[in-house]
Amino acid sequence: MSLRQLPFQDPGVPDVRSGFRFLLWLERRQLRGQLTAAAWGTLLMASVALFPAAVGLAVQAVVDHSGRRLALAGGLMLLLGGLSALGDTMLHRTAVANWITAAARVQQLLSRKTVELGSVLTRQVAAGEIVTVGAGDVEKIGWFVEAFARFTSAFLATIGIAVALAFYQPELGLMVAAAIPVLALAVLPLLPAATKRADVQREKAGKATELASDTVAGLRVLRGIGGEDLFLDRYRKASQEVRTAAVHSARMWALISALQVVLPGLLLVGVAWYGAVLALDGRISVGELVTVYGTVAFLMFPLRHFEEIAMAWSFSRPSAKRAARVLALVRSAEPGPAPASAAAPSGDLYDPETGLLAPAGLLTAVVCGDPDAAGRLADRLGGHSPDRVAGQSSVLLGGTALDELPLAAARASVLVQDKDPVLLSGTLHELLDVPSSGNVSATDALAAAQCGDVLQALAQASVDDSGDPMQTRITERGRSLSGGQRQRLALARSLVADPEVLVLDEPTSAVDSHTEARIARGLKGIRADRTTVVFTSSPLLLDHCDLVVFITDGSVAATGTHHELLRADQRYREVVTRETEEPAAVIAAVTTGLSAEGPSVVPAGAGENTRIEESA
Repeated sequence: MSLRQLPFQDPGVPDVRSGFRFLLWLERRQLRGQLTAAAWGTLLMASVALFPAAVGLAVQAVVDHSGRRLALAGGLMLLLGGLSALGDTMLHRTAVANWITAAARVQQLLSRKTVELGSVLTRQVAAGEIVTVGAGDVEKIGWFVEAFARFTSAFLATIGIAVALAFYQPELGLMVAAAIPVLALAVLPLLPAATKRADVQREKAGKATELASDTVAGLRVLRGIGGEDLFLDRYRKASQEVRTAAVHSARMWALISALQVVLPGLLLVGVAWYGAVLALDGRISVGELVTVYGTVAFLMFPLRHFEEIAMAWSFSRPSAKRAARVLALVRSAEPGPAPASAAAPSGDLYDPETGLLAPAGLLTAVVCGDPDAAGRLADRLGGHSPDRVAGQSSVLLGGTALDELPLAAARASVLVQDKDPVLLSGTLHELLDVPSSGNVSATDALAAAQCGDVLQALAQASVDDSGDPMQTRITERGRSLSGGQRQRLALARSLVADPEVLVLDEPTSAVDSHTEARIARGLKGIRADRTTVVFTSSPLLLDHCDLVVFITDGSVAATGTHHELLRADQRYREVVTRETEEPAAVIAAVTTGLSAEGPSVVPAGAGENTRIEESA
């Protein structure tokens, strides 16, 4: 296929039952490209293989003093040279196209799976393995697909040469034909050991990549506790293990390469010696000896492709296995068929497992004593929980089960903002240019999320003279911003999207208390008459919510307003105020201080009120 057709409109449904089946599926998907590359490769091999015959004709023509045959041999060499140049050029073009096509198809499949699973993906597969599959494994899989066509042409050329030599010069031809299987299969006993060593190398490399990814992601925390040197030593040790494994693997592949050179070399010496004996006895002509010798020398060319396909298979097999494992991941339940004309669901959001009910059009806060349980519940409210087993009820939106909706429809209805949202690199305008209802402008969303100081900082960092913060580039994952700034920009992005239901998991955990109070008012104002669920234990947010749901031990324990629950439920009070007793002064200070711009006096242990914005 033409590379202009990339990316694919539909990369297909892969066979992920095993790594081998996945590779076989890739081969079938681009069978036309493989056959084209094999045809051009066969033309190249045949033209190069026939060149010694033309040289032999020329030598014999000189011996026989035949100018006509010499000219004919010269013309034949020119023709073969042109054909070999054409075959080499087109083989390279088609082989590279096959490699890019296979790699692009695998990358699209991985991207589609990532979008399908969302945040659930990293809970089922380690981040380091995802990086390894998306980078190195894709390249190795493409290498095998590309190398297989060249191996096919090399195999056909080798068989053809053996048969042709047996007819052209039986005495030498049969000797070569008998030696070819030995040359091709001599490295097979070494392949299991080489594959095992390569697997060890890849396993250690994957662990080192995962360690590096985790270290970089947590570098700020590591610096805060002085642990960067410890993790640097761990990575240094892991990288040295990778180096040792790589050297160990390279030694075996070096031995295989040496055999691929030594054995054909010995055959070449044997053919030259035996052919010289036959020529001295007058049993073959000088031209025939030159032809056979040149053809045997050419055999080293296709035989190198036997080694390459062995290496490509060794490296691509575990890569395909890892890719197939990632592509085989599924959501907790597959969505059932839905009518194309069905309207997007709306109404109350209800979770049968916990009993949580978020009324339509209200700002509902959810307080959980266990932060991990809060994260899992937030995922479940989005309709993509990895923990729901068969038989459990799905979250309902307006009476419609989210798991019965197509994935795109479920995500268009319910947007879940993670506790640690990611900002992709690009300008602020690109960051906020997301699919949305169009009812909330970027300006209003930034104002509600209290991003005024963020805009000023971006304007000062602008590389042009416009001073437009919307055109200022944000670095990868927003690393140039503080934690609070990243969190507020992510909140603004979610507000711009304006989904039917917005679920926020600790959206203000990295901002100071005064900013948090203003965000709470802005959030309630911009999401008026829209369903919003906020997972938080901050009194500043809880005081602005229409309804507070307290969940403990996996089920709803109490509902009401923040002030009602403070007075009536001791367990709720312990979670929100971090107090294990009931001093009246604490309760009074919390309940009276929450109605102002921000608390003038913060009680000891008030938890979220004592946060300061995370520094860059």
